[in-house]
Amino acid sequence: METKALDIRADADHAIVWRNDRLYLLDQRLLPGEEHYLELHAADDTAVAIHDMVVRGAPAIGITAAYGVVLAARRCYAQSPSGWRDLMAHDYSLLARSRPTAVNLFWALDRMKRVADGLSAGDPEQRLLREAGAIHQEDVAANRTMGDLGAGLIKGSTSVITHCNAGALATGGYGTALGVVRTAYAAGKIAMVYADETRPWLQGSRLTAWELARDGIPVTLLTDGAAASRMAQGGIDWVIVGSDRIAANGDVANKIGTYNLAVAAHYHGVRVMVVAPTSTVDMSLASGAEIPIEIRAPSEVLQCGGRQVGAGGVDAWNPVFDVTPAELVYAIVTERGVVRSPDRENMARMMAG
Repeated sequence: METKALDIRADADHAIVWRNDRLYLLDQRLLPGEEHYLELHAADDTAVAIHDMVVRGAPAIGITAAYGVVLAARRCYAQSPSGWRDLMAHDYSLLARSRPTAVNLFWALDRMKRVADGLSAGDPEQRLLREAGAIHQEDVAANRTMGDLGAGLIKGSTSVITHCNAGALATGGYGTALGVVRTAYAAGKIAMVYADETRPWLQGSRLTAWELARDGIPVTLLTDGAAASRMAQGGIDWVIVGSDRIAANGDVANKIGTYNLAVAAHYHGVRVMVVAPTSTVDMSLASGAEIPIEIRAPSEVLQCGGRQVGAGGVDAWNPVFDVTPAELVYAIVTERGVVRSPDRENMARMMAG
C-alpha cells in the first residue's frame, strides 16, 4: 500500500475512491489529524487495509472487498487467461478472513463471485468493476432512503445519542445512523448529537465528530460511561446506531458498548433505532448468540495513541462488537422499510419484500 495525494477533497463522501484503475482509501486511522489516501494494487493489500481498519463499517467493508475482487481478477487474468477463476480462490479467502463479524463482507464477495462465475471467455475486469461500482452506488441510494425513513420516526425537535461511527465513512456515502441524523437535522428535528467516544479506537471522537462538524451539525462528545447520566438529564428521545450484522430474530451486533447503551436507554424510556441496509441482515442465523464476535489484540485497550495506559502484566479482553437483544430495539430501519418491535416474523416479512 502506498500513500497518495488525490486531487479531491478528503472527506467522508470520498472515503472509497476508484480512480486511474486503482483503489484508494481514506486512511481512517489518521483522522481527524491527517487526511491521506492509500493506493491499493491487489487483493492482499485490500484485505490488510480492512483488517487494519484503514476502512471500517460493515457497508464500507463490503464495498472495499468488491473492489478488491476487481484487483484480484486483474492479477489472476494476467497470470492465466484460461485459469483465472481458479487462481482467485486464494484472494476470495484472504478477503473473507479480513473481518469475521461484518456480514456485508461475505454478501459482497458472494455477489462478485456469482458475476465472475457467470462470465464467458475474455478479460473479466471491466464487468467486475461495473458490479463493484453498482454495489457502491446502491449503498449510497439505500442510505438516502433509510435517512428519510428513520427521520420520519422522529417527532418534534430532540437530541440524540449515537455510538461508534455509522456515517459516510462507514458506508459508500451519506451514512446509515448518521444518514438519519443528517436528514432529521435538515428537517429541524435534531438540536444536538451526543457522540460516544467509543473506546478503544475512538471512532466517535475521531470520525463521527469529524463528519458532523464538517456538515455544521451540532455535536458534543461523551465518554462512553457518561451516556446514562446524560439520558437522566432529559431531552434525549433517541439512540441511533448502525449495525454490522442483524440476526433473523432482530438481535443486533454493533460496536462494543451498544448493548450497554441500549440497556440504559430502556431504563430511561429512550427509544433505540438501528439503521442498516438489508445486506447487513443475516437470516441464516436464528439469533445473536450465533453471530461471530471478533476479538482483537489486548494492546488496543492497554494503549491509547501509542502510549501505554494499562498497568504492566495486566491482560485485556477486547471484543470489537456486542449483541443487543431485539427486545431492546424500538425499530430497525432498512432501505426496504421499518421493522418496529423486531422479531422473527417481522424480520422475515421485511426481508420478503
